[in-house]
Amino acid sequence: MTRLDRRNLLKTGAAAGVLAASGLPLGAAARRGGVLRLGVGGAHATDSWDSRTHRGQFMVMAGHGAVFDTLTQVAASGELIGELAESWEASADAKVWTFRLRQGVEFHNGKLFDAQDVMASLRLHLEPHSPARGIVSAISEMEALGSHEVRFHLAAPNADFPFLLADYHLCIYPADNMATAMSQGIGTGLYKVIGFTPGKRAMLGRVRGHYKDGKEGWFDAVELIAMNEPSDRVNALLTGQVDAINDLDLAQKADVLKKPTLRVSDVVGNQHIGFSMRADRAPFYDVNLRKALKHVVDRQAIVDETLLGHGQVGADHPIGPLNQYLAGSPVPNDYDPDQSRFYLKKAGLRALDVQIDSSTTAHSAMARLTDVVARDAQAAGINVLSGQGADLTVQASVWSGRVTEDWMFTMMAAEGGAWNDSQWQNPQFQNLLLSARAELATDKRRALYQDMQELMAKDGGALIPAFANFADAHHARLKHGPSVGNLFAQDSGRMIERWWFA
Repeated sequence: MTRLDRRNLLKTGAAAGVLAASGLPLGAAARRGGVLRLGVGGAHATDSWDSRTHRGQFMVMAGHGAVFDTLTQVAASGELIGELAESWEASADAKVWTFRLRQGVEFHNGKLFDAQDVMASLRLHLEPHSPARGIVSAISEMEALGSHEVRFHLAAPNADFPFLLADYHLCIYPADNMATAMSQGIGTGLYKVIGFTPGKRAMLGRVRGHYKDGKEGWFDAVELIAMNEPSDRVNALLTGQVDAINDLDLAQKADVLKKPTLRVSDVVGNQHIGFSMRADRAPFYDVNLRKALKHVVDRQAIVDETLLGHGQVGADHPIGPLNQYLAGSPVPNDYDPDQSRFYLKKAGLRALDVQIDSSTTAHSAMARLTDVVARDAQAAGINVLSGQGADLTVQASVWSGRVTEDWMFTMMAAEGGAWNDSQWQNPQFQNLLLSARAELATDKRRALYQDMQELMAKDGGALIPAFANFADAHHARLKHGPSVGNLFAQDSGRMIERWWFA
């Protein structure tokens, strides 16, 4: 992934936006045609075209990866480029951002896209239940400078603001028909909705005369089939029912590779697996208990046995191997049963029963993760139970990660963040977060983010033992450009737009 200098981003936003017009990387021989069939996990019976509800791979791919567009997007190369925005520029203090919008873009119902659509769509996320509220609430004022120009006034400086607008929740809808658009799936994307059964299936057809013609959108139609069980996805791929699947169970990798017509992709990203401990309530408000659990997890064993080597050791913060300001330290909280017992005793305990709740997590490695943790925790007097009756519960979770530190921390650890699962609130951390957003000097910014990583590792409510590669599988006739996106599975959720049949 390209690591972008944030000061340079302020100066060259216009050039970065124009990159979208370059389309497909030079030398790629894309071909138009065919129906792409996808076996996708992360589907829910409550799925809808309201992007505020999107939380699994199925709707990430169908939403911002096909039916809708966002203002900006992170290209497969890792560069920030314009999507519905053609260019942008910032004030010297990064508090005022002006975006020039693409003209001649149509929604699927024929309405022409303009600045009012941007402002109305972003206002949706001011509601408390939106996962993107932490992003949009930082905007103190939006104003249309014309039909295709929007100015954002931020409450505080943020040098990464254009990156945040690429969030998959921030899809753009027609301002004059928002409710219908969210009900029927009316966007500006390359594909329009032909049929949709929540939690089961989506059928999409290619839009004619799209502004991305000749650059992306090679399939005539796409069928997304919900397959939440990893074994179901593998079986569907092996028997030719689908052309590609996400989240390959690595225990079945050898079965897939036995077929000469199938391929496995193993993409390093910032996806991490772990557990959330509610730091705002008993008993985990006691940092000693949080430390006891952090020292009872054998991180290398999780990489080796849970991820079967397809990952890296984590250090109890979400900043991953592709982030610009990843700290060389802190050293991960080492597996040390004696140290874990020490912290248990400081918390007034000699032993502990813990239940891991993985009911909302669909990652194929989660069962193995629970088994490894249960085995290794016994040495410290911590019993991991599979059923009811535990003293307390920790929530298993999987995060895809984000391309910038501010984006990741805002979503996961900011005060009031929709996905701050541990509800960890630390005033020092919040002050560092605000300072880092406003800092344009690279060295100072790095120091601030590294301080935040260390603080979260020592005090936070997240136990993040490992970063997991994105392991997907597909038929060999599927091709792509020279880079594959690593924000989410399947080319950052944009496989539908970027890939083609050879």
